[in-house]
Amino acid sequence: MTATLSDVAARAGVSISAVSRVLANAPSARVRPETRERIEQAAQELGYRPNYAGRALKLARSRVLALVVPDVTNAIFSELMRGVEDAAIDHDHVVLLGRSEDMQPGGSMITKLVGERRVDGVLLQLRDEASRADAAALLRDTEQQGGRSAVVFINSLQDRRAGSVSLPDEEAAAVATRALIDLGHTAIGYLGGLPTAFTAQDRQDGFRRVMAEAGAPVRSSWMTDLGYTADQGRRALRRIWSRGRRPTAVVVANLNAAIGVLAEARSLGIAVPSELSVVALHDAWTAEHTAPALSTVRMPLYELGRAAVEQLISELDQSARRRRRRNLVITDPRPELIMRDSTAVPRGGAVPTSDPEGRTR
Repeated sequence: MTATLSDVAARAGVSISAVSRVLANAPSARVRPETRERIEQAAQELGYRPNYAGRALKLARSRVLALVVPDVTNAIFSELMRGVEDAAIDHDHVVLLGRSEDMQPGGSMITKLVGERRVDGVLLQLRDEASRADAAALLRDTEQQGGRSAVVFINSLQDRRAGSVSLPDEEAAAVATRALIDLGHTAIGYLGGLPTAFTAQDRQDGFRRVMAEAGAPVRSSWMTDLGYTADQGRRALRRIWSRGRRPTAVVVANLNAAIGVLAEARSLGIAVPSELSVVALHDAWTAEHTAPALSTVRMPLYELGRAAVEQLISELDQSARRRRRRNLVITDPRPELIMRDSTAVPRGGAVPTSDPEGRTR
């Protein structure tokens, strides 16, 4: 026999409404911790299973969230997905996974997911090629399809009509650049994202800031903005290597592009790290299995995923008119340098550099 809310209430010695609110994680469930524990224990002992179909009808909620990323096969997104899934489970939601290509303004996917109430909300990371106009059109489509679903942008937009969660991109690029300077490099290039990418400017700013602090020159011939894919990384290295004087190290603004840099270096006969050191932003299992293994800056992607869900759930628990949309930057944990085999002191040994106060280090 299937246990009911009445059975759980009788076992825990509380009202049915209290059981309903606690097991639904409702904001109105203001009960003492010991009462909550008693209710949850009674539900577990009785094998109570919520009637999600009935709850969805009552609340006009599906308890389904959509996570949409540019490429579901990209190893960088694995930690983000894990954070999203863990947080969703904590809130008794399930997650649908999709690609950004399917979420075009005016596209059928918006109609199906939002207009037909298939999901309560969307966690969306836009493609690097997407413009702010594309994002605005997508938000308009969402509102026109009923406006009840919330949208939280992941590392791609800050807009007053939608919440967002972002990585500390400037700090991460600064960590990567500082690592090369500490090894003794001053001739450092920067291989960045497309100008339309929402992360591109912050990462370049972090690179420029640390180079200025170290008194190291920033050469335009050693900088590119071709993008974050492996093919774009290959093109970027080819471009700076064809311009006469060459850097001894590069900061690559994305791990996938850095994998392309290593492949192109082998093609051009460039020895990494003795001739060219490489540090990339983001870390994934792929970084350990390149040849040589890539030095990286690990970003808080798991925490980014959890924060995105928490913000989306918070918005869904409020009325559409009273939603508080926040733009969060995830700063805990801080970006972490992972030194592997793609970095070394420049040929001829480390060259002392000075910090902004003139002290040699």
